[in-house]
Amino acid sequence: MKRQDFRFFHRLRVRWAEVDMQKIVFNAHYLMYFDTAITDYWRALALPYEETMVQLGGDLYVKKAGVEYHGSARFDDRLDVALKCARIGTSSMTFAGAIFRGDELLITCELVYVFADPASQTSRPVPDALRRVLTGYEAGEPMLHIKAGDWAALGTDAGKVRTAVFVEEQRIPMQMVWDEADNTALHAVAYNGLGQGIATGRLVRHADGMGKIGRMAVHRALRGSRVGADILHTLMGAARERGDREVMLHAQRSAEGFYQRLGFAPRGEPFEEVGIPHIEMVKAP
Repeated sequence: MKRQDFRFFHRLRVRWAEVDMQKIVFNAHYLMYFDTAITDYWRALALPYEETMVQLGGDLYVKKAGVEYHGSARFDDRLDVALKCARIGTSSMTFAGAIFRGDELLITCELVYVFADPASQTSRPVPDALRRVLTGYEAGEPMLHIKAGDWAALGTDAGKVRTAVFVEEQRIPMQMVWDEADNTALHAVAYNGLGQGIATGRLVRHADGMGKIGRMAVHRALRGSRVGADILHTLMGAARERGDREVMLHAQRSAEGFYQRLGFAPRGEPFEEVGIPHIEMVKAP
């Protein structure tokens, strides 16, 4: 196998606890590396695993795991764990994996999962929707699409994401998550290949020539992927098209770095909003 055989890579650094006295990785840890990479593979599909399995009416169980050793990883190595869905059968799916140190192939593996009923653990056919997402990803297709529109069109899906993030996760009172601005705002919602709304945000007219982005929320399982940035770019594009000279937002301090990486600059002193530290940030669209 070669690096160009894969489009998905998970990067890690070997830690002390994973090596023996010769500073070589214990054999059993390689399966852990692949298992961790599978979690990120689902993130690359834009699929929150738990909700996805509930929607599909099943779960995935490991049927077979085989590892072949070509070389050894050592303490402090930077490794790339590569995965691809190599085959989808009637009720099973086979993943091919490889671990590289640079371009050097160290480990290959084969992982076979069976889609099954979670109660009886009897196999079921792989749902067509999941099959389409997997084959689409491996073919290089985009894993999400963003819709922009008014509250009447997108409010139900945007509301589900807000409720999960702001109300259930951050414990913000429900009455503070919605306001009258929703009725005039431009809303954006990101959808994955199963039609699940996984991120949202809105753009309101704050003042003459100034827009304000708010209610940015991303499903917790997909933070760190590009979905939040894609929502932001969609709203910034809308602000630019309508002629806004500046866009501002109130960033939670925990997300300040995210907005800075996308070109927003802090302005003024930090403040509290709904009991959470915030800071105003601005950017020309």
